[in-house]
Amino acid sequence: MTNPLLSPSTLPFSLPDYANLTDAHVREAVEVGMAEQLEALRALAEDPEPATVENVLHAWETSGATLDRTLSAFWVAKSADTNDERDAIMAEFAPRLAAHTDTIMLDQGLYARLTQLGDRADAGEVDLDEQDEFVLTERLRAYERGGITLDAPGQTRLRELNGELATLSTEFDRLLVTGRAAAAVHVTDEAELAGLDQDARAGLREAAEARGLDGWLVTLTNTTGQPILDGLEHRRLRERVFRASVERGLGREGHEAHDTRDILVRIARLRAERATLLGYEHHASYVHQVGCAQTTDAVNDLLGRLAPGAVEIAQREADALAEQLHTLEPGATLEGWDWQFLAARSAGEGFDTGQLTPYLEFERVLNDGVFAAATALYGITFHEREDLVGYTEAARVFEVREADGSQLGAVVIDPYTRPTKKGGAWMTSIVDQSHLLGDLPVVTNTCNVPPPSAGQPSLMTWTNVITLFHEFGHDLHGLLSDVRYPSRSGTSVPRDFVEFPSQVNEIWAWEPALLRRYARHHETGEPVPQEWVDQLVDSRTETGYHTIELLKAMILDQAWHQTPLAELPEDGSGVEAFEQAALEQAGVAFPLVPPRYRSAYFHHIFGGGYAAGYYSYLWSEVMDADTVRWFREQGDADHPGGMTRAAGDVFRRELLGRGGSIEALETYRRFRGRDPEVGPLLERLGLTG
Repeated sequence: MTNPLLSPSTLPFSLPDYANLTDAHVREAVEVGMAEQLEALRALAEDPEPATVENVLHAWETSGATLDRTLSAFWVAKSADTNDERDAIMAEFAPRLAAHTDTIMLDQGLYARLTQLGDRADAGEVDLDEQDEFVLTERLRAYERGGITLDAPGQTRLRELNGELATLSTEFDRLLVTGRAAAAVHVTDEAELAGLDQDARAGLREAAEARGLDGWLVTLTNTTGQPILDGLEHRRLRERVFRASVERGLGREGHEAHDTRDILVRIARLRAERATLLGYEHHASYVHQVGCAQTTDAVNDLLGRLAPGAVEIAQREADALAEQLHTLEPGATLEGWDWQFLAARSAGEGFDTGQLTPYLEFERVLNDGVFAAATALYGITFHEREDLVGYTEAARVFEVREADGSQLGAVVIDPYTRPTKKGGAWMTSIVDQSHLLGDLPVVTNTCNVPPPSAGQPSLMTWTNVITLFHEFGHDLHGLLSDVRYPSRSGTSVPRDFVEFPSQVNEIWAWEPALLRRYARHHETGEPVPQEWVDQLVDSRTETGYHTIELLKAMILDQAWHQTPLAELPEDGSGVEAFEQAALEQAGVAFPLVPPRYRSAYFHHIFGGGYAAGYYSYLWSEVMDADTVRWFREQGDADHPGGMTRAAGDVFRRELLGRGGSIEALETYRRFRGRDPEVGPLLERLGLTG
């Protein structure tokens, strides 16, 4: 059979032909794609004609068509539904792709061609508009940061470092998936499930049956905090689940095969060596230079500014929870596994979101919540295409249309958890929007919502709802992209900017009018009580728990990537001591609240693309909070939150549509008329006054 990856897809939106795509096709297409790209770039470098936008920038963007098409199709399928063959492909090609990139980034001829174009533009021989100028600037900077000025021994060592790092990151992620599955907690006594409703228990029973076990099985999410802890009344089971979560990857008895500590230390050490080789103080300074933060001092200043107040608030919350625990179990000492359970039931302290679950049926949340908000703001509509096949049987393809009925792109929704899916939630781009290539965007929304039991709807937690809105904010960034170059499309922005649109989109989950529309009882169809809506909206303040768990993870990330090579642990046995020292030094040790991710299962920084950049969620939240204030200012009597087409059109035109086609903070300035202000975030976190 002809390999469907070796030529552009003829399906609508250039969607990969997943129905006929095999893992063997991926192997062949990666090989062909790498060879094609090197041949095209060699021709570009050796072109005797004077450098122009067309024969340099445009040619560069089209040089890797087969490889880009293949990797975009494969990454999303591998992340969402891996198997032994896909793991093997990843393990084999990760270092080879790193070497392929090095071959390009260390090519003096290609660098010279870019430089020639820049020189001709400076001399007035070539006209560059702002998108041309920015993509050229970014490519030149990538070469200068990628080792082009190193001598031969330095470049050889750089290739070795990049190859080993690619291999280690792939292995780290493989262990995370298998380790998370192995850490599931088996329950044989139903009495221990007190506090969970019948739907939740049925889901746990099905999870056990899927693994050939009697009883019930509590599977873990990727974060430290486990949603099930909100409802479990049985304190011993809460402890078992909590310990199973925080001890993942640490090589505890029975889980030695999933120990990630040696790998993560090796990754940190190699990154430190590479940063020094490239002339940077540490890996963090290398990363921060190309972010909105620009400097490590700016990152540390923001984290340090929030830490004392967050600890103070968390301590007040802990004192209140300790009193509550004492009324339930006199003499008991508050522990980490008690926090979520008690916080969810704190009398007079916010609102118990667990009450909402019967009202949060996935299909209604998706259509009457997430999609409806996008329609209200941007005029776009969503139409399921049952004739199109996604990357798994559970993935569904939706055509997205403009208000005038024209096609905008497509989004693939894959909501449910499965043992072969990595933890968390994410958006990816299968096809990048591009005026140069004439491509419409195809994006994905991949979550880990518990699948429905047989004959039952899929009911969501409030956290699931916020996650779905969050990831759809990324989707909108990709769908509403309006740029020339595919490499600058949608979410191709600095790491500390990319979370900003997704965090803004979360606010619409709380919009009272929309909430009443999508939150309806799955049996009766009755809307959520108005009193609950009011209480939920009034309770929307960040807790000390949430702030400090995030800060801890951000501080661990910076510690691993700001510490000099000589001071990093030499092997995995030093991981836990390193973590403790870093948290104590930052003043956030506070043992009752663990980091959102401990190092041993911190995919973002050891398996994903957030190394030294996990702070970006907080940095982006500065812009998010400032933007929420702007939307409120655009509101009227009928739309006090600002969910109007007029406001949405401004946000789309001035910010979302620009993707990464110009400097990120410049897009913010054009949207807001100024730089972001930190005041709204401090107010949100309760750290003012």
